[in-house]
Amino acid sequence: MPTPPTPRRRLVRSGVLIVAVVALASCGSKTVDGPPPTIDPATAAVSPATAEVPAGAVRPLAGRGEAVVFDAATASSVVLSTDAAGGSELVTFPVNGPSRTVPLPGPATAVAGDGRGTVYAATKGGYFVVNLAGGPVVRRAVDGEGDTDFTAVTRRSDGKIVLGSASGAVFTLSSDTTVGARLQIFARVDALVAQGDTVAVLDRGQTSVTTVDPSGTKQQHALRAGEGATTMVGDPAGRILVADTRGEALLVFGTDPLMLRQQYPVKGAPFGLAGSSRLAWVSQTATNTVVGYDLATGIPVEKVRYPTVQQPNAMTYDDQSGTLFVVSGSGAGVQVIPGAGR
Repeated sequence: MPTPPTPRRRLVRSGVLIVAVVALASCGSKTVDGPPPTIDPATAAVSPATAEVPAGAVRPLAGRGEAVVFDAATASSVVLSTDAAGGSELVTFPVNGPSRTVPLPGPATAVAGDGRGTVYAATKGGYFVVNLAGGPVVRRAVDGEGDTDFTAVTRRSDGKIVLGSASGAVFTLSSDTTVGARLQIFARVDALVAQGDTVAVLDRGQTSVTTVDPSGTKQQHALRAGEGATTMVGDPAGRILVADTRGEALLVFGTDPLMLRQQYPVKGAPFGLAGSSRLAWVSQTATNTVVGYDLATGIPVEKVRYPTVQQPNAMTYDDQSGTLFVVSGSGAGVQVIPGAGR
């Protein structure tokens, strides 16, 4: 007959059973396909009326500025603008000369460029390709994604287009319309920035920055980005600049690997960002101000500040001419500051 279990043996067996049950319960409760935990996304401050005359010159913009990208080939700042009816258009503002408007055949949410005269605008189900030299606007419908709300777009150095969606997926295209890879790990993709063939993803709900490997199938690294990150851009040095609007700070990340290099307090609800070879530009939406910081010493050093148009939500910079473009999110136009920071 088997030896009856002693109290010690019963205790050991019970412990093993408890561990097994806890392990199974942990596995069963893991919501792999569920949405990640989020916070209320931060937003720009509602800017007051301007108290000072904006620096430089202000050019009119019929709609509300949503996003901006600089195109080196045409020496133009290209603004994505939305009208009261929800329609979208691109308006080009050259450093010198009149602006030009390019209507889009549907609403757009984000823009990116190749720096050689072509701009890409994300839209539902795909993206628009705009030749700034005056060619036709072409809509590319992404295969099988007709109902997908694309919220972000970027172009890698190898020419591949990467799109982000409101449902939290990153799509790396293998052709103009074919999805080569899809990575669904975010609450929402609010911004994409390519540094080489590595793509950084900003998720406002998770207030996180994540890098996606060149295959587009897995994340490389993921970091918390302050208390409420809102915007993200790249700079010529290969860094990623992030505005922590809720935490009132400028965050500077390296990308190889992803690492927080600098964190510096910026008051006044920082939001708009622009990178340049010499300075990092940050707008303060609570005070209608833009500040240029030198990042070379390891800690941001303020070098210059300018009064801006109301609601300075987006910016871009032309390194060749030293011109800073500040785009109003309230319909106050586009501010052009020649020789900014020099």
